[in-house]
Amino acid sequence: MEPTTYIWMDGDLVPWEQATVHVLSHGLHYGTGVFEGIRAYRAEGGTAVFRLSDHMVRLHRSAKAYSMDLEWSVDDLAKAARELLAENGLTAGYLRPLVFLELGAVGLNPTSARVRTAIISWEWGAYLGEEGLRNGIRVGVSSWRRFSHDAFPNAKATGPYTNSILAKLEAIKAGYDEAIMLNADGLLSEGSGENLFLIRDGVVYTPPVSAGCLDGITRDTVSTLLRDEGYRVVDKSLTRSDLYYCDELFMTGTAAEVTPIREVDDRPVGEGLVGPISKRAQQLYMDTVTGKNPAHADWLEYV
Repeated sequence: MEPTTYIWMDGDLVPWEQATVHVLSHGLHYGTGVFEGIRAYRAEGGTAVFRLSDHMVRLHRSAKAYSMDLEWSVDDLAKAARELLAENGLTAGYLRPLVFLELGAVGLNPTSARVRTAIISWEWGAYLGEEGLRNGIRVGVSSWRRFSHDAFPNAKATGPYTNSILAKLEAIKAGYDEAIMLNADGLLSEGSGENLFLIRDGVVYTPPVSAGCLDGITRDTVSTLLRDEGYRVVDKSLTRSDLYYCDELFMTGTAAEVTPIREVDDRPVGEGLVGPISKRAQQLYMDTVTGKNPAHADWLEYV
């Protein structure tokens, strides 16, 4: 990661190297924080942040789930994100809003801890690699199970991501690019940090949120775009075997964008090539985030 000039912290633009927190911060000890991942693109009309307000709405929702009082409104945070990109001179990049508990509590009762809010921006390319975007990635089903939403809220929170880290490390050590996680019932949930789409006989399936996956904004985007094109997109409980029998498979996420999967558990997906619906999903998504698709121009917020 290349440092930028500023990080936004609680209303102030702080120099990168000075944006620090105390070692006794509650979030450092217990993972009490929520966050978002947002991308800005070089679009037809300039630098555009994709679904910026929707991400900030989800940030508020996540903070509420963890009883963290956020003093900044959705509009405040969206404005701060746009200003940060401009001050850092970024015409495209990644934004990481973060709300976490700092000083004031050390034990498991966090109610006296101070709530801090930050937004970081930096340049970031393809999360799973340019080669993966073009030709697909190799994935393996993890031995680590995704926790259910009766164990944690369906929120994008920092602490629970240790579950994803274990799955990701296991996948990398086994020679894969990414992991697919099952839930406690053995049903497909998601990747370590991506939602999952499976295509069979022309129908697009994705695990329901009740399977333990994040209610992803990119997931919603791609589902909407494919339905606009006339594809049938179905939320459905899926098994590990469905991975082996499908014709196409791809992952979605702000970082991953739309990344095809060519191989799962050392078995080729379909013919082992990127399929036509996966390619169409990629094209629709990139056209939308760069302003080439006027049907969803309202998803772009320009800097």
